[in-house]
Amino acid sequence: MSEEISQTEPKVAMVIMAHPDDAEFGCAGTIAAWARDGWEIHYVICSDGSGGGSDDAREVGLEARRKISDTRKQEQREAAQVLGARDVVFLDFPDGRLEPTLDLRREIVRVLRRYRPTRVICQSPERTWTPVMAIPRHHPDHLAAGQATLFAIYPASQNPWDFPELLEEGLEPHRVREVYISGAPFLNHVVDISDTIDLKIEALAQHASQHLDFAQTEERIRGWTAANGAKHGLAHAEEYHLTLN
Repeated sequence: MSEEISQTEPKVAMVIMAHPDDAEFGCAGTIAAWARDGWEIHYVICSDGSGGGSDDAREVGLEARRKISDTRKQEQREAAQVLGARDVVFLDFPDGRLEPTLDLRREIVRVLRRYRPTRVICQSPERTWTPVMAIPRHHPDHLAAGQATLFAIYPASQNPWDFPELLEEGLEPHRVREVYISGAPFLNHVVDISDTIDLKIEALAQHASQHLDFAQTEERIRGWTAANGAKHGLAHAEEYHLTLN
């Protein structure tokens, strides 16, 4: 059914994530595969990335946070370029303090109506409790970005009565047809990334400020995607909850 919808709709996809590097961890192989298949892909990053860096960091002043924000934004642009994405939009909400507010929902609706994607990848608004490391997987910003995105997709983006001020900007209602939710408690869709796993790793490597030991990160990611793939007879895979709108 997903392929049937995609054949009749514009090949425009959007990836909406809380932080720089979230997409590379969760769905970069999918992004690269879609780009190779001719999809125009736009990134939307909800936070300013200023809460990143080493857990041992001691620089917490405004200037230090501005510096890491600028660094992480540039790393995200470079990672998106590796994968073949068209551009990156930063909504610049404070990192670590993201909430599913009406302001965040409005900004997501704004980009949905501007770029008019057929597909959206977003984060799950719900925790999973397996595997054992499930709690660290779900930063509160991730949950907030997932909830705000799903509420923006339905009903706000397609409803002219939601945020009528956007109509005054010339942004007409838009219906997203396919939603791929990463990290959801229930997974029902797999994307074969066997041919794009190396691009996923290359894109993730662009986030140098976040990796003190990238070899360890690469080993972990390859192991994770291989385990996903093994469940479906594939070398490497990324899994989602796919829902149609």
